[in-house]
Amino acid sequence: MLTPQTEVEGRYRVISSQVWLDTQPASSLPAPQAIPQELLPYQYLYPLRLHIPVVYGLCSTAAGTVVLLENVPLEGAGRLLPSLDQALATAKPLRQVYWFWQMLQLWEPLDRLGVAASLLVPDNLRVEGGLLRLRELYAGLGGDWPLGAGLDLPEPRYQGTLDRPDLADLGHLWLTWMPHVHPEIRTSLINLAQQMQDTGASIATLAPDLNDLLLGLTADPPLRIQALGLTDTGPNHRHNEDACYPLPRDLQNRNIPPDSQLIPHVALVCDGIGGHEGGEVASQLAVRSLKLQVQALLSEILQQEQSLSPDLVMEQLAASVRVVNNLISVQNDVQGRENRQRMATTLVMAVHLQQPLPQGEGNSHELYVVHVGDSRAYWITPHYCQRLTVDDDVACREVRMGRGFYRQVLQRPDAGSLTQALGARHGEDLYLQVRRFILDEDGVLLLCSDGLSDNGWVERSWNGSIDAILSGAQSLERSAHDWLDLANQRNGHDNVSVVLLRCQVSPSYGGSLEQVAVQQLEEEPVITSIMSVPVAGELEPATAMALVRPLTPSAKRAGGGWRIAALTLLGLGLVGLVGLIIVRQLDYFQNPPPDTAPPDTTESP
Repeated sequence: MLTPQTEVEGRYRVISSQVWLDTQPASSLPAPQAIPQELLPYQYLYPLRLHIPVVYGLCSTAAGTVVLLENVPLEGAGRLLPSLDQALATAKPLRQVYWFWQMLQLWEPLDRLGVAASLLVPDNLRVEGGLLRLRELYAGLGGDWPLGAGLDLPEPRYQGTLDRPDLADLGHLWLTWMPHVHPEIRTSLINLAQQMQDTGASIATLAPDLNDLLLGLTADPPLRIQALGLTDTGPNHRHNEDACYPLPRDLQNRNIPPDSQLIPHVALVCDGIGGHEGGEVASQLAVRSLKLQVQALLSEILQQEQSLSPDLVMEQLAASVRVVNNLISVQNDVQGRENRQRMATTLVMAVHLQQPLPQGEGNSHELYVVHVGDSRAYWITPHYCQRLTVDDDVACREVRMGRGFYRQVLQRPDAGSLTQALGARHGEDLYLQVRRFILDEDGVLLLCSDGLSDNGWVERSWNGSIDAILSGAQSLERSAHDWLDLANQRNGHDNVSVVLLRCQVSPSYGGSLEQVAVQQLEEEPVITSIMSVPVAGELEPATAMALVRPLTPSAKRAGGGWRIAALTLLGLGLVGLVGLIIVRQLDYFQNPPPDTAPPDTTESP
């Protein structure tokens, strides 16, 4: 067992027995000839990096080979975040149910790779605000050891041999937590946990009831949102291929459709590809077309007597994006654009959805994030910054295909090259990331193009003014300008766009928080969690080696009404889109409206 402050291989400093500090993060790491089979689930689950650690690398020591994990649930000083069972007792009902919901949604992708046991070890489940995070992955067949463990972990994390777990095991764990659950939701959760014990229980049968419970809790307190976006050409460009929404000029139209229905519930950032005659057209067309598509969706939802399932909402959002993708793709075909000449655009879109609850109990609140390319979304509070999206680039593709560790594939010259964007291919071949989030605390949602996010500047600089934004001491306009200035000063190689959504659930936001100085270092040490690799045969490997897609639940609540609504929605979107193209497209791109209106923000009801 290594003692704190021990130096390992002249590079790592031991913080605690399982936490090391990499003092040379810019130096390359040795690449293994082949990734050990027991570590492949980490690779395949990379799209779920919001919840799951990432393999940093391997380190050879005198005692054996050690696996280094990054993106582990640690605080800045290297301490583990609170465990779920510790945090349950003091959490509000909405957050408690949201943690259970995330466990249920993670079950299927982890189970496909034989690592669902990771959700059955209480000490492995850590929380960061409303987000559930896993410390490490546990094998689900033939043993109870974490993947890659053996050297510094003399005791199993839970006792006994565990066959491949099922939902009954998860339900049993939930029942042990019920004394700590709020009385308001305890009976409902006990019923769900007992249903898990039944033969034939599945995510499809359990998710609807848990979702209804979750949505009912979001209505009180209501979520208030203010939104504002800004874009800039940057110091080294003459044309701006970025587009975003809502801009100050859009806020001037907030009483006129479609802006009256979209602001502040919809935010968009698009980063065009293909130059002034391609990327600029693609990004602006995507923003304008998606506005009409989402307007149709929001209008349709308002007419429903019951809430739509998350699966159906995600399907409709994905369908809207595919329609827009095909519009750009068809224009490429008509203009004879091939390969790198094709115009395209990245997309990150946030949609705040309000759905009617039964018996007139108000409206629910959900946030959906849709993503293609390398523009990003971040959720920022006074205590942490969480990146909600995973880039569609070569580096991430190589990781999720199991061909290399992330830090190693970043050394490739093409690591940052996009693997997909809107308009580059037909919509049926588009691989969309659509995720749902429940906001239960005050924070800021930041959408941005890579002109800001490159080189980690959001992660380094997020805590400079977050408290001032939430308290109203600093306006969204001022904060957006600050982000643009940071991007131009520190990156400066690209156009930059920023959209900020100030989200508040508390009646008032007061008090001062201690401000943490931002370290403006080119390279910062990286804290990693460690575990050792077992010798061959010690651990049963994962049972499946298939690529895991982003978390988009497949379970649906059947019913002809939903299908009719979906068809109606698609028709409305297509009609609006055709009208947009015929009447407004050429006029807009040839004569764009001036951006002279004074900046403003508006608040959701």
